[in-house]
Amino acid sequence: MLFPMTHTRNADAPAVRTRSLVRDFGTNRAVDNVDLEVRRGEIVGLLGPNGAGKTTTLRMLATLLAPTSGTAEVFGHDVVEHKHEVRQLIGLTGQYASVDEDLTARENLRMFGRLEGLRGPAANTRADELLEEFSLEDAADRALKNFSGGMRRRLDLAVSLITRPPLIFLDEPTTGLDPRTRNQMWDTIRRLVADGATLLLTTQYLDEADQLAERIVVVDHGRIVAEGTPDALKASIGGSSLVVDLAVADDATLARDTLARVLDAPAYVSGARVTAPLPDANRAIEALAELRRHGVDVLALQVSRPTLDEVFLSITGAPADSPDEPGTPDSPELPVLERTM
Repeated sequence: MLFPMTHTRNADAPAVRTRSLVRDFGTNRAVDNVDLEVRRGEIVGLLGPNGAGKTTTLRMLATLLAPTSGTAEVFGHDVVEHKHEVRQLIGLTGQYASVDEDLTARENLRMFGRLEGLRGPAANTRADELLEEFSLEDAADRALKNFSGGMRRRLDLAVSLITRPPLIFLDEPTTGLDPRTRNQMWDTIRRLVADGATLLLTTQYLDEADQLAERIVVVDHGRIVAEGTPDALKASIGGSSLVVDLAVADDATLARDTLARVLDAPAYVSGARVTAPLPDANRAIEALAELRRHGVDVLALQVSRPTLDEVFLSITGAPADSPDEPGTPDSPELPVLERTM
């Protein structure tokens, strides 16, 4: 097993446990009484709109930010009282690369290995292992400023795995990557869990959470508002969804309001497409008739199984890509999430 479970205070303790966890920024409560538990060996997806408190929660679990109140433990170690022990058990890949632009991939890995306490030969060996694991051998001696975005993200993840931590925090690890590179990262994440790691993942890509996470926790305004497997969350909002493609995109608002009224469910717009949960497939005909009565020209109409997008909208009242609220703790103005040492 690549990820030894040594140095844990309690062999039966979960990888992560929080109780009534709170973090305030002045008068703004970013994390509001969060009770979270992550079992060993699972991938948990932490979802929520921008500014919901996801990154703030990770920062507290990684000992980068002290809780205002409540408790948080990693393998039984309190993140405030036992910071050093916690940092030996985690790897953290943030939203922005923590690597040195002027060094090569090999030099970065060797440097971080030495900072983690590996002696010269051990740091060199570990760097070579990670370069092979993340398919970076051909670019090992190239300066990072010449790397593509996907290569940089793979290297950043490799850096967080130098000491083979049993718990890995991934904060939006595939943001900005092309589909092919995202799929490569997904494969890497699956291998990490197969080798014994536990992962807590935040992401804006709901298909990513659907593909990777065994369990999903939805956070909104600092609180956990839903939790369960992807299939269970989809089932919680009904058996299907109505998807309507419009001939005229300007009719989208009228179509959205009409569907919301007829189906008594929230609807949302994406360009010239309107989607709404459909509690009864037979009501699709009623919805189409009402759209025609209001002069909305429909190009296509289909009934589909729920997606996490519909789940997210139903639970939070906003699409997953809703913009940041100014001044929220997860917004870019605040210090970025960095890897722990």
